[in-house]
Amino acid sequence: MVSPEVLIKNMVCPRCIEAVKGILIDLGISFQSVALGKVVLQKTLTNSQEEKFANKLEIQGFELLKGEKSTMISKIKSLLIDQIHYSKEPLHTNYSTFLADKLNEEYSHLSRLFSAVEGITIEKFITRQKIEKVKELLIYNELTLSEIAFQMEYSSVAYLSTQFKKETGMTPSEFKKDKKSVRNSLDTI
Repeated sequence: MVSPEVLIKNMVCPRCIEAVKGILIDLGISFQSVALGKVVLQKTLTNSQEEKFANKLEIQGFELLKGEKSTMISKIKSLLIDQIHYSKEPLHTNYSTFLADKLNEEYSHLSRLFSAVEGITIEKFITRQKIEKVKELLIYNELTLSEIAFQMEYSSVAYLSTQFKKETGMTPSEFKKDKKSVRNSLDTI
């Protein structure tokens, strides 16, 4: 028997995972695992449990996903956020192959669906996520711009700087000096 999966929108960090685990425990819902955007339950939820779970999630800023399109978009976002922000392993392929392999779908289908629903391309979403990670690394001030470019798999510091300026309106150096500069929350990107 396959365990039921529930997909949740706006889970973007380890704290989100802990928050969802807390909700499940509070409601007495047995689960096998909780990951970014996904919960594997011990058994299917009753309508009452699902309603209570959805309400508690909403209070915390999450959303229980239903429908194929929403589910696929959430999977795409979760895979990309996890890879860009939390993976210790570099991606040994391009993002289109990565997504197609992970989701067992043609990339062209995923790309059209994402653009139609989100209003931006997957590539633009990836760029925005990478720039947010770069902002985080700049704020921590532990790595040089060259090291950040290498870690984030940019071909050069110049290319990183160009992308950064295009997204933020300032260079990485200007961002670092500007004490009012802030990162965007991952669930708003």
